[in-house]
Amino acid sequence: MVTTADAVVVGGGVIGASTAFHLAARGLERVVVCERRWPAAGASGKSGALVRMHYTNAPEARLAHASLPYFRHWDELVGAGSCGFVQTGVVRLVSPENQEKLHANVEMLERVGVNTTIVGPEELRELAPDWRLDDVIVAAYEPDSGCADPVATTHGFLNRACELGAEVLTRTDVTAIRTGGGRVAGVETTGGPISAPVVVIAGGAWGIPLLRSVGIDVAIQPLRVQVAVFRRPPSLAPIHPVCIDGIEELWFRPEGPNWASTLVGVAGRRSPLDDPDALDESVDGAYVPRARDGLARRIPGMADAPMRGGWAGAITMTEDGKPIVDRHPEIAGLYFFTADSGSSFKTAPAIGRALAEWALDGQATVADVRPFRASRFAEREPFVDAHDYGDRGSDSSITPRVMLG
Repeated sequence: MVTTADAVVVGGGVIGASTAFHLAARGLERVVVCERRWPAAGASGKSGALVRMHYTNAPEARLAHASLPYFRHWDELVGAGSCGFVQTGVVRLVSPENQEKLHANVEMLERVGVNTTIVGPEELRELAPDWRLDDVIVAAYEPDSGCADPVATTHGFLNRACELGAEVLTRTDVTAIRTGGGRVAGVETTGGPISAPVVVIAGGAWGIPLLRSVGIDVAIQPLRVQVAVFRRPPSLAPIHPVCIDGIEELWFRPEGPNWASTLVGVAGRRSPLDDPDALDESVDGAYVPRARDGLARRIPGMADAPMRGGWAGAITMTEDGKPIVDRHPEIAGLYFFTADSGSSFKTAPAIGRALAEWALDGQATVADVRPFRASRFAEREPFVDAHDYGDRGSDSSITPRVMLG
């Protein structure tokens, strides 16, 4: 069992894996990842893994924009495994009353550097001939974006980190954070203590008790979310763009062998999850017709599509629906990521790099992470998007209704 390390990363999901990779790539010789189960066992393995830039705020868009090169040039920038990226293009549909907001957001995204444009129904018919578009006036299109394999991405980051000297300890639960003299001293685990001057907590829903133990008391709610997979009839196009559909309040992407199926997530009330260990990972029977009906309203040919699978996963949400990337205000060397908000897969490369830069250089340079600080709630400065579409919805104070992806 490892007893000392230069850095310990708590959590073997995509954020933890990205952080470990970036720490090791910077030359840190003894990086240890502690994962209570196995890589991508939590939210990462259940992610829709959309790779898109379209956000309604610049800070998240910058993280996504900085992350895109990793997916598109995985071999050069990571160098192990594959992230499974496929460049389908991404379409963002909004209701007619949100046209002006869409234009404002596309202008913002262009300033960030995103390759995006406004398209109308005629251009969309060329991109997606099987879609119903009579309710669409304008949409945003990103030709460089698409989707990836979340499990392969996580393993790729970890495999390269291990090639650079890191070690991944599976089935090793971190039970406490060790501190002393105003700084982090390591972790206690089910396999014994590990001394380290740097600790990064990225444990998803299972990391919340650790955060509470060191005084991070931001309201974070674990939620159970679902997706379903449907086989497209052979008469439909062999592949289609990824779509975030604010009109039908769902998102969908190609999935499966030869990309012949469609994975769909429907916005709606998510179930609060008091105990992540009690998560039911199977999709509810009532969810399947709801997902098929919503998908068929956009792709009529999917009305009789057979269901080929589905699952449920645990995400975590803050009150403003945005993630937290921060360092502990009183314990030097302790950094954390939490509240993935169902939308942090695509930003994982930049978030992991930012945490590594922060730990090694004293500041993150890949992007400004200050807007994601935990103290924003106590400061009464929650993350508010200037041109939010309102199709993420809100059914309670912790934002359980959310357009994932």
